[in-house]
Amino acid sequence: MHLVPFTWDKVTLQHGLNFTLVTLLGDIDLLGEIPGGGTWSDLIDGSIELHLFGGVCRCLSLEQLIRAKRAAGRPKDMEVLAELEAIREESSNCG
Repeated sequence: MHLVPFTWDKVTLQHGLNFTLVTLLGDIDLLGEIPGGGTWSDLIDGSIELHLFGGVCRCLSLEQLIRAKRAAGRPKDMEVLAELEAIREESSNCG
């Protein structure tokens, strides 16, 4: 893997919508647009709010995540679909 310095500035943001940051805790996807899901404005109403590391982060709901992974259709996305659907099933049985 080739790592390059990342500068979070206006120029960087003008050159792309989606970024994957490689961190010591794992990869973090920063997505400005999701195939099959849309843009931030399309997804914000169905997103969930998480409080992480002293801050607030908006994340896809489980339903949005399942739709986005199915639409992307990449092998790595398809691999987790069964697990996500099982989580959804478990969640609906608990309520």
